Amino acid sequence: MVTDEGPVVQSALLRSELIRLRKTSGLTQEQVAEDLEWSPSKLIRVEGGRSSITKVDLDALLARYGVSSENQRQRLHALNRGARTRGWWDAYRDDISEVYLRYVGYEAGAAHIRQFPGTVVPGLLQTPEYAEALTSNSVDAVKVAPVVKLRLQRQSELAQRSAPPRQSYVIDEAVIRRHVGIQKDPAIMPNQLRHIADKAQNDELITIRVIPFKAGAHIGLSGPFTLLEFDGSMPDLLYLDEGRETISLITDDTHVAQYADNFRALLESALAVDESVEFIQDAAESMI
Repeated sequence: MVTDEGPVVQSALLRSELIRLRKTSGLTQEQVAEDLEWSPSKLIRVEGGRSSITKVDLDALLARYGVSSENQRQRLHALNRGARTRGWWDAYRDDISEVYLRYVGYEAGAAHIRQFPGTVVPGLLQTPEYAEALTSNSVDAVKVAPVVKLRLQRQSELAQRSAPPRQSYVIDEAVIRRHVGIQKDPAIMPNQLRHIADKAQNDELITIRVIPFKAGAHIGLSGPFTLLEFDGSMPDLLYLDEGRETISLITDDTHVAQYADNFRALLESALAVDESVEFIQDAAESMI
């Protein structure tokens, strides 16, 4: 059984399933470790994602938890094999922060991405020209190329998955009106807007809604955020980029639920899907 969620998510899915099996069996970590003649710290590291697990050790755990279904065993072993591979994003470790690449690893295996991107076009919808114009104003010149390359590869890798994720975006009108790249090429922003509208019209997995200025203040003005949902038993993940390389990856139910409510509130302030597409197209034409 082959999965393509990527090693970060496959590792998390495996750990989540192993913890569920142990608790369903009514066992503590100490009891399992004693039964298998492991040190308690070994199981703690495995369940916490700080240590990989061998095929032999995984078989021992599944036997202790009474897993007899061959399909279930094959699925968990497939997750374990996937978890031990290197993610494509590892190639960027010299140029991109580790915590952001960890987010990319989770994004690579998400089933649904919900995002309010703040003051810019969502990274997964950016054209190469827009991405370069935007990035050149925020990072050192030597970092522009790898940052843009990573952003574009995120798009292509998600598109190649056997089951690409759903993507839902709410965009403020300020993003639509800002003529990014005008000094270099006035066509950059109108082309970007046409690209967004085309995605919204022709890709059934992508939904884009616009909050117009006339809607007034809204909860998104406090900052950008991304919510990732996953198949299986993994909890949702909240990604916050608070600037100055301050990045948070949060799975706490209370925080995730609050931002899920925030996203629903943003949708209530936004134009309908068809109106949003027309709004974006009109904005593109006004820039010509």
